[in-house]
Amino acid sequence: MRKGIFLIAAWLCCMVAQAAAKSSDIASQRLYYQKPAREWVEALPVGNGFLGAMVYGGTNQEEIQLNEGTFWGGGPHRNDAEHALENLGKVRELVFAGKNKEAQDLMGRTFMSGRNGMPYQTLGSLMMELTSLKSGMNGYERELNLRDAVARTRWTTDDGNTITREVIASHADKVVAIRIAASKKKSLSLCLRYQSPVDIQRLHTSKALVMTGMGRDHEGVKGVVKMRTEARVGKTDGKVSLTDSTLVVSDATEAIILVAAATNFVNYHDVSGNEIQRVDELFLTATKKPWKQMMKDHVAAFRHYYDRVSLSFGETTETFDNMPTDQRVVKFSEGGNDASLVSLMFNYGRYLLISSSQPGGQAAGLQGLWNKDLLAPWDGKYTININTEMNYWPAEVCNLTELAEPLFDLVNDLSVTGRETARTMYGARGWMAHHNTDIWRSTGMVDGPFWGAWPMGGAWLTTHLWEHWLYTRDREFLRKAYPAMRGAAEFLQSFLIPHPKYGWLVSCPSVSPEHGPGSEFSGGASVCASPTMDVQITRDVLTQTVAAAREMGIDKPFADSLEQVYRQLPPMQIGKYGQLQEWMEDVDDPKDQHRHVSHLYGLYPSHQISASATPDLWKAARQSLIYRGDEATGWSIGWKLNMWARLLDGNHAYKLVQSLLNLLPNDGERANYPKGRVYPNLFDAHPPFQIDGNFGFTAGIAEMLLQSHENYIRLLPAIPNVWKEGSVQGLRARNGFEIGITWKEGRMQKATVKSLLGKDCQLYQPEGREFKVKDAKGKSVSLLQMGDVVIFQTQAGASYTIE
Repeated sequence: MRKGIFLIAAWLCCMVAQAAAKSSDIASQRLYYQKPAREWVEALPVGNGFLGAMVYGGTNQEEIQLNEGTFWGGGPHRNDAEHALENLGKVRELVFAGKNKEAQDLMGRTFMSGRNGMPYQTLGSLMMELTSLKSGMNGYERELNLRDAVARTRWTTDDGNTITREVIASHADKVVAIRIAASKKKSLSLCLRYQSPVDIQRLHTSKALVMTGMGRDHEGVKGVVKMRTEARVGKTDGKVSLTDSTLVVSDATEAIILVAAATNFVNYHDVSGNEIQRVDELFLTATKKPWKQMMKDHVAAFRHYYDRVSLSFGETTETFDNMPTDQRVVKFSEGGNDASLVSLMFNYGRYLLISSSQPGGQAAGLQGLWNKDLLAPWDGKYTININTEMNYWPAEVCNLTELAEPLFDLVNDLSVTGRETARTMYGARGWMAHHNTDIWRSTGMVDGPFWGAWPMGGAWLTTHLWEHWLYTRDREFLRKAYPAMRGAAEFLQSFLIPHPKYGWLVSCPSVSPEHGPGSEFSGGASVCASPTMDVQITRDVLTQTVAAAREMGIDKPFADSLEQVYRQLPPMQIGKYGQLQEWMEDVDDPKDQHRHVSHLYGLYPSHQISASATPDLWKAARQSLIYRGDEATGWSIGWKLNMWARLLDGNHAYKLVQSLLNLLPNDGERANYPKGRVYPNLFDAHPPFQIDGNFGFTAGIAEMLLQSHENYIRLLPAIPNVWKEGSVQGLRARNGFEIGITWKEGRMQKATVKSLLGKDCQLYQPEGREFKVKDAKGKSVSLLQMGDVVIFQTQAGASYTIE
C-alpha cells in the first residue's frame, strides 16, 4: 500500500514538474495579450529582413502597418562641407589653446553642409474591415509566437463564431501572408483598403489592390525611391471583387491575403530597379502555395536561425502562460519572480534581429525594420556612435553570424563614400564617417558639432569585421574585409596630429559622443582633442589591421607604420576621483549621469580593460560606471548591463535587467512612468522607441552566461544570485566553439563544447574547481594547466563534455 502511495506521489511530482517546465517554455516563447492594440507600441512585429509589419490584432477593424527596408526619402547625395578643410587648422588651433567653445562655433559655421541625411519611411497600412460578423469579442486573445514567428488573434462573437487571424512575414517567400478563418461556414465578409501618410495613388489590377508612392525628404520634396505595394487573394472559398480603393472578399469561411512590396532601389547610387517586376516575382511562388505549406516553409526558414540557441532558468512555482505580457512586466518591476520574462526578453532580441536583418537586405536601423512615420525620431536611420553597433552585438555570441552581413555591406559602402569626406573635409587619406549615415551612405557631419563632430563612426564599424573573424576564422571573409579595415586605419594615421603640449598623436577635432564637460543644452562645448573613446577605438583599429595583415602575410610596410603610430597614442588615464577619465584632461564630474558611457568602450565592447590584464584601469572603469548610475535611457541601460557583466558582477548586472524591464504604456505617459523603459510589446523605450536596447539586453544576458574575449572561455562569469539554476545551449565563443551550460545553485554542473574549427580550447577554471573533460565516447581528454586556465586539443566537428 505504502509503495503504491509512493509511486502515485512520485508520478504526481513528475507531472507537476513537466507542467512547470512546459509553462516556463511557453512563457519564454510568446508575447500574449487579452485586448487589441490601441497604440503602435502595443502592436506586434513580424518581419523577414525585407518586409515588415506591425499587427494590431483588431476584431472588426484591423490594421497591419507595413514597412519595406529600402523605402527612404531623398536620393543619392553627399553632405560634405565644402569649407571644412580650409578651417580645419584654425579649429585645431582653438582647441589646443583651450578655446573649445570658439572651435565648436567655428565648426558650426564651416563643417556643416546643411544636408542632414534622409529618413526611413513607412509604406502605410493595410486596413481590414470585417463587415458581416455579429458583435462581441468573447475569449479574445492575441499573441506573437517567437518560435514560429507568427502573430495570431482569436476571438468568439456573441453568436458563437470563432474567428482566427494569423499573420506572418514569410522568411521563405518574402511576402506578408494573412489567414483569416471562421468556425461558421460562409460567415466572413471583409473589405481591404490602404491608409498611408505617404502621398499615394490607389489602383487595382485584375488580381491586386495596389498602392504606389514616392519617398519624401524633411521638407516634403519627392525623392527618387518609388514603392509599389500589392495585396492579392491567395486562396478563398468566397467571392472576390476589386475597385481602385478596395478589395472585397464575401461569403467566405477562409481567406488568404498576400501582401508584397518593393522599390526601385538597387544600391546607394542606383535607383534603376523595376518595382513592378519585383512585386510580380514575389508573388510567383507565394500565390501557388497552400497555407499549410507556406506556414511550414516559413517556420523552417525562421527556425534555421532561431533554434540554434535556447535559455531556461529552470522550473517556476508560478504560471505566467496566460498573464498578459505587459502585466508580467509590471509584476516583475514590483519584485515578482518571473525569470521566464528575462528569457522571453532575451529570445525577443534574437527574434527581432532575425526578423529585421537578413543577408541581401538592409542593416537594422534605429527602429530595426519597423516605423510608422514619414519622419521617425532621428529619421530612423543609422546612428553609428553606438546605436547601430549595439544592434549587432548579439549576432556572433547568439549564433546568428550570417545576420551581420547587411552591416558588413553597409561598412563596405561607407568605405567608398567616406573617402571623399576624408579628403575634402580633413585632407586625409583612407575613409571615414561621422556619427550618422543613411541608405545613401552619407558620411558628412549632421545635427551640429556638439553631437556630430565625431570622426570615428566608420572606424568603430570596422571592429565588427574583426570580431567576425575572431569568431569564425574565415580567411576568405578577412581577405574581403581587409580593404575597409585598412582604409579606416589609413584615415586615422593621416588624421592624427601631435598635441603641442603632450606630444601624443591625437584626434582633433572630435567629441566624446554627444557629451562634453558643458551640458549639451546649456551652450556648453563638447569639441576637444582625443577623448578617451577615440584613443580606444584607434587602438583597436590599428592593432586589428596590423593583425589582419600579419595573418594574411601582406602589407608589411603599412602594418609596421601603424605600429609606430600606436606607440605614440595617449594612454588611458585615471582621474582624481578614481575614475577612468572621459577626456584627456581630468574634468569628469562624479555627479554626471549622462546616457553615453563612451569612455568605457575599452571595457565593452572592446577587450582593452580586464581584471587580469589591466587591474587598475578595470577598477577605474568600475568607479566610472558607479558614478554614472544605473538609470538611463533604454539603450544606455543595455550597454551598462554588458559592462557590469564584463566587470564579473552578476548581481549588479541583474539590477540593470530590472531597470530595463519597467513598463512605459506609451510615449504620452512619460511623466507618469519616468522609469519606463519597455513598451507593452517589449520594444525598448529610449524613449521614444529605439530597437538597440532590445539587442543590448540580449547581448548582455549572453555576456552574463559566457565570455571569451580574453583568449579563453569563461563559463557563467556573471551569474546573479537569483538565477539559482538554468541551462543555455548554442552560444558561440571566439575561435569557433559552440557552448552549452547547465548549472545549479549558481555552480556549473555540466558544459558541452562543440569545436567547429579544431582549435585548442582554453577554459578559465575557477578556484576550487578541477575540470574533467571527456570526448563523445566518454574517454578522458588530457588537460594542460596554465595558471587558472586549462587547455585541451580538439578536432573539428567533435563535441566534448566538461564537469
